[in-house]
Amino acid sequence: MRITAINERTVNLKSSIANAVVNFSTHTVSLVAVVSDQIRDGKPVVGLAFNSIGRFAQGGILRERLIPRLLQVDPSSLLNKQEDGFDADAVVRTGMCNEKPGGHGDRAGAMAALELAIWDLNAKLAGEPAYIHIARHLSLEPPQKGVRVYAAGGYYYPGHSVSQLRAELMNYRDSGYHSYKIKIGGASLADDMRRVETAIDVAEKPNAVAVDANGRFDLQTAKDYGAALSDYDLSWFEEPCDPLDFTLMSDLSSDYQGPLATGENLFSAVDTKNLTQFAGLRPDRDILQMDPGLSYGLTEYLQILQVAGEAGFKRSQCIPHGGHLINLHIVAALGLGGCEAYPGVFQPFGGFSPQCTLANGYIWPDDAPGFGLEQKQELAPIIASLTEI
Repeated sequence: MRITAINERTVNLKSSIANAVVNFSTHTVSLVAVVSDQIRDGKPVVGLAFNSIGRFAQGGILRERLIPRLLQVDPSSLLNKQEDGFDADAVVRTGMCNEKPGGHGDRAGAMAALELAIWDLNAKLAGEPAYIHIARHLSLEPPQKGVRVYAAGGYYYPGHSVSQLRAELMNYRDSGYHSYKIKIGGASLADDMRRVETAIDVAEKPNAVAVDANGRFDLQTAKDYGAALSDYDLSWFEEPCDPLDFTLMSDLSSDYQGPLATGENLFSAVDTKNLTQFAGLRPDRDILQMDPGLSYGLTEYLQILQVAGEAGFKRSQCIPHGGHLINLHIVAALGLGGCEAYPGVFQPFGGFSPQCTLANGYIWPDDAPGFGLEQKQELAPIIASLTEI
């Protein structure tokens, strides 16, 4: 058993939306296909994954550094002990050979795309969905119920208005979502509070609404927003400041009593250790949002969960960033607190396949082998062209 090829492609996101900091119209994603020599139904078994959403593709890092390292080693060194699949940890060690510690930027997403493709490949070799395969690999009890899910929307569209926001959230509600996250920081405080009140009106309860500033605020602005938001019982106030400004976060956490959320821009277990030690986060209420697709993959993410647990955070407080199929399977497998969803945006990667079951604020992955990326209609043609042998 061996890897015969690794293909990658930069894919443009179809998006005209923005948050308080970033316009997504030029964003790209790296889609990776790891081709094995194992044949099913007359075709090689291929593992597929991507580097999550909200950053840029890492084609240069993949082509020039990581992929050559994996293809140049003894193929047997990448196999698991049973030699019936591939060892994700060995793939990471090989891909990261000669890389210095630290510098957790784009290479963390590039490595994640490759590592997650190995999990997809292994699940397909075993003939089971990724959430079942991951749980079995980790000796966890198979999940028995759906995953809590919230619709991440409320972006700043061109010519955005409160009435447009209401229509968007009502559409999510009619689709089966009961909780929502909207953006703040891209308008005035007064306008943003009207947006928050609109979301609460649609959700019919404040704790079904979260807000996300995407790291926009300085301390005083964060406190001003915190004071205004304190009038409501929101799910959380996300990334009020630069994600590495732990001092600011700590100052805000002593002032704002509601739940805070952060972590999507931290890419390693060491980052998580520093966050839990120095950012003033409170294990009785705050939310951690590290994303496996941006953090070297599931192998590193399991270490992140261990660090978070040692700091007193429960798995129910871990809700990864990235509303797509890969994280849905990971959340279901690991019993985490919930999953983000991007219904209708960030195509072709955002959101879930039609085969997933969504009802009453919960979602359940389909039983297709692997992560089921091939079932996403928008993504299927790109996958087909990338995996042609």
